[in-house]
Parts: sequence; C-alpha cells; structure tokens
Amino acid sequence: MIIDFKKLEQTVIPNFKGGEGVTKNRTVNDGLNKIMQGTLEPGCTIGYHCHETSSEVIYILSGDARVLYDDGEERLVPGQCHYCPKGHSHSLINASPTEPLVYFAVVPEQ
Repeated sequence: MIIDFKKLEQTVIPNFKGGEGVTKNRTVNDGLNKIMQGTLEPGCTIGYHCHETSSEVIYILSGDARVLYDDGEERLVPGQCHYCPKGHSHSLINASPTEPLVYFAVVPEQ
C-alpha cells in the first residue's frame, strides 16, 4: 500500500495535546495505526502527553526538534528518530526560530 501524503487533506489542529500554536497533519488511520506527516511552524509545539494505549515513533524529515521525554530532554535533527514506548510521556517542540519542523510519525495501538 502506497501512502502519498501530498494527496491527503491537511488537518490544522490548534493547541494539539495542549501545545502552542498549530499542528498541521496529513494522516492515515486504519483504527490500528496512525501514520502521519506533520509540520510544526516556528514557536509551535505538541503538548506533553502520555501514551497509555499506544507507542509512537517520530522521524525528523527537516528542521530541528526538541523532545521532552519522561524526565529528560532530547535534541533531534533530520535523519534521527525518537521512540516513545507505551506508558511513557513526551512532547515535540520546533527548536528552530525560523524553519518549520517536518516529521513522519507512526502511532500503533497496542
């Protein structure tokens, strides 16, 4: 199955998970997995949240990211991946003052 994100409708979500600004997503959700390409403009974040019934894998396509993960912080650049296992908490922050953060994410229900 090919997913062409360019052909999917973009959803704009204000204050996603309690974050700042808007999250722009193109998503496929089959009820078992959410597969997303997302964008956070400068100053935008996805709020800190716990993955109680799922895990999440976030792969950075472009831009600079900061992730608050449990009690720590991680910095990510293009080509790097963040993994949040089920039962753990995280947030995603665009760490660049001028460039969008573009990422690919998969959230499998478990």
